Amino acid sequence: MTIYMEWINRTRAIKVALIIIAVLLGVASLVFSNYLVRDLEREEFTRMEIWTEAMRTFNNADENTDLNLVLTVIKGNNTIPVIVLDDKGAIESYSNIRIHDADTLGYLMREAAAMREAGHIIRMDMNEPGRYYDVCYDDSLMLKRLAAYPYIQFGVFVVFLLVALFALLSMKRSEQNRVWVGLSKETAHQLGTPISSLMAWTEILHNTYPDDELIPEMGKDVKRLEVIAERFSKIGSLPETTPEDLGEALQRVAQYIDRRSSEHVTVHCHVPERPITVRMCSPLFEWVIENLCKNAIDAMNGEGSIALHVTQSDEHVYIDVTDTGKGIHKSHFKSVFSPGFTTKRRGWGLGLSLAKRIIESYHKGRIYVKHSELGKGTTFRIELRK
Repeated sequence: MTIYMEWINRTRAIKVALIIIAVLLGVASLVFSNYLVRDLEREEFTRMEIWTEAMRTFNNADENTDLNLVLTVIKGNNTIPVIVLDDKGAIESYSNIRIHDADTLGYLMREAAAMREAGHIIRMDMNEPGRYYDVCYDDSLMLKRLAAYPYIQFGVFVVFLLVALFALLSMKRSEQNRVWVGLSKETAHQLGTPISSLMAWTEILHNTYPDDELIPEMGKDVKRLEVIAERFSKIGSLPETTPEDLGEALQRVAQYIDRRSSEHVTVHCHVPERPITVRMCSPLFEWVIENLCKNAIDAMNGEGSIALHVTQSDEHVYIDVTDTGKGIHKSHFKSVFSPGFTTKRRGWGLGLSLAKRIIESYHKGRIYVKHSELGKGTTFRIELRK
């Protein structure tokens, strides 16, 4: 079981490593893309400075000015959105802007205000004193797409990673379920023949020695083995739940544990006087309570008290199993239900994992550590629907 736990820890470490590598790759992609975007922003700013200078030359030109190169530069801008405002704030011209509003002037003024607020503005001074134009520009469509691309890529990568992890977890859970079912069916099958033989032998002994007081006790133990085999067979298939009296089921478990434990262990069962009917598979549910009680006895080193308390609300029933054992560290509240987790030298770490499976998968309830204090004890809570 130690090897199994090491394998689980190694698998978990690999998953964490893969997630860290994925995050690092995503961050590296974002950083590289941001550097590329900044370089393109500087290039577009330089292009707009050249374009602004060409416009200034065009507006200040006389009959002797060669405008061929100037016109080539002005007409060469077919990607960067531009709005030119005069010194009074009125729109002089615009280019590379798609109008998405019936009010063209109002739309252009709002776009120009947004460009100003973003700092995308170049002042173009004219030869006449006090006369100037403000050239407002925005990022080109290619630059906007490039700026958004790494975030989209990172989002797709994260979604893909989550789907892959979910698929891996589902496959692992499905494999665990197949192992549980196969192990349970095989165990029930292997127990069936010797239990039948033991039942026959106890019947022969009872007929041969009818006054022997030990033979009925042997019969009870053999009957107990039959119940255990039945539990394994039910785990191997989908058990049928029926309305049962919760109090009676808990009383049966409490009496069994009290008889089979030492005189230094006391078991108290506190259930309401009025019957509480809950849909359950009685053999499996009693197994869960037995498992919690036996774990409690181990945690108390064979000396202490166990209390079963039942409370209820309008929709749920709560069963608390409290012991006076050594307690559980808060960091282990969830891991105690993981397959292979155990603090016992010879434990397999399957009891609480199986209990969780029975309660959550078969009874649609919940089981968790409600409270625990080191050196004082632990309370496990089971929640069931009425």
